[in-house]
Amino acid sequence: MKTKETLLTYRITDLEANDRPRERLAQVGAQSLRTAELLAILLRVGIQGENAVQMGERILQECKGLTGLHRISFGELCEMHGLGPAKAAQIKAAIELGRRLASETPEERPAIHSPADAAGLIQYEMGALEQEELWVLLLDTRNRHMKTEKVYRGSLNVSMVRVGELFKAAIRQNIAAMIIAHNHPSGDPTPSPEDVALTRAVVKAGKLLDIDVLDHLVIGSGGRFVSLKERGLRFGE
Repeated sequence: MKTKETLLTYRITDLEANDRPRERLAQVGAQSLRTAELLAILLRVGIQGENAVQMGERILQECKGLTGLHRISFGELCEMHGLGPAKAAQIKAAIELGRRLASETPEERPAIHSPADAAGLIQYEMGALEQEELWVLLLDTRNRHMKTEKVYRGSLNVSMVRVGELFKAAIRQNIAAMIIAHNHPSGDPTPSPEDVALTRAVVKAGKLLDIDVLDHLVIGSGGRFVSLKERGLRFGE
């Protein structure tokens, strides 16, 4: 006799052996799995009409991708069809583990050799923010990352940002160089005229304070970012 659970759920084991995410992970590695397959491993079982992989695909579609899944609140996740507190908690726990891994500082502080190096330190967390924030990455004389200061939150207008606030921590800690970064919640990292104007003001102030402003990064979603220095916007003037 079939139980209610077996009538209403579709397990990963119901899939063909070659299509099972856990088995594929063991054979080819986690990096080879699609995002929906990784999510299916967390979900473990599907619901009536959807196996775990199909359910993962639907959740990602409804959240508009992995960044949306990162942004959505625990309560909102619990209310999605087929989820509940247990599955929502597993998903949120996995995301938080990823965030902590990305922000964990090794014994040897990472050196910044390129805009991609700097973006790699912050884009996981910054790319999921729902409001604009402006952060400052503080670097030593060898361009090693010392600390990240979160300075502003909300709409960033050059007339509202006090440039001196961006240099407070750098001056207090005798920092040699810094990188400023802010996010675009829209997901599009294209710099605005206001971003360029802010960059100009910060670079100018840095020269007066003898603190190198190495770059201004605009962080978008999906791993996208723009380096204003690479684009030649208000650097080296």
